[in-house]
Amino acid sequence: MTELLIEDLDAVRVLRMNRPDKHNALNTILTQGLLDALHDADRNGAVRAIVLAGNGKSFCAGADTREFAGLTAQHADAVLQRAELTTALHLAFSHIGKPVVSAVQGNALGGGAGLALACDMAVMADDVRFGYPELRHGIVAAVVMANLVRQVGRKQAFELVAMAEPIDGARALALGLANRVVPPAQVLEAALGLAQRMAGWEPAAMKLTKRSFHRSADLALAEALAVGRDANTIMRSFGGGGQ
Repeated sequence: MTELLIEDLDAVRVLRMNRPDKHNALNTILTQGLLDALHDADRNGAVRAIVLAGNGKSFCAGADTREFAGLTAQHADAVLQRAELTTALHLAFSHIGKPVVSAVQGNALGGGAGLALACDMAVMADDVRFGYPELRHGIVAAVVMANLVRQVGRKQAFELVAMAEPIDGARALALGLANRVVPPAQVLEAALGLAQRMAGWEPAAMKLTKRSFHRSADLALAEALAVGRDANTIMRSFGGGGQ
């Protein structure tokens, strides 16, 4: 498919959204393509880490508003199906066993900001325009809000969606929304560096680390400790270690 370019660099699979004339706005074809590509990479034993990037000037400017207008004009079922597809995509990042790093430059707005945060780690350009402008258009930052409120404090998260103003890389780093901030020309290289480092770990240990992390993140302490106990037992059962 032309909307998504897929390239393997050793053990790292690069998924590059490819609608540069639309700032990689998410239409149904691209959204489904991303979902399928994530699961395909997860099933491929030669792939150990994933980088998500955008072709052209932007990472992703959010949903394709023209397509959404068409869906609304069709039928409520079409709108629901599209919302379910978006939800499935955002959930897939934490469900697959391979670590995913976003390489974020240019615009990362609305659904694009949501994709950046759905990844396990994020590298952003220092001049990135990251944010949730939905209220400016009379709509709601709906599905994408779930990851935001889990990754930043309530006051800051509400400000991002309620003020509808984009932030730059330095602010994203200060809020804990980015792991690295670099000049635009270095974003992909830096993201690949993180992915290659994680691709070098023992695959079963990396998979279990990611699975345990995401299971523990939203649990009460006792339940989270039980997840760690189970991971420890699994690792020791095939000769690995654990804490």
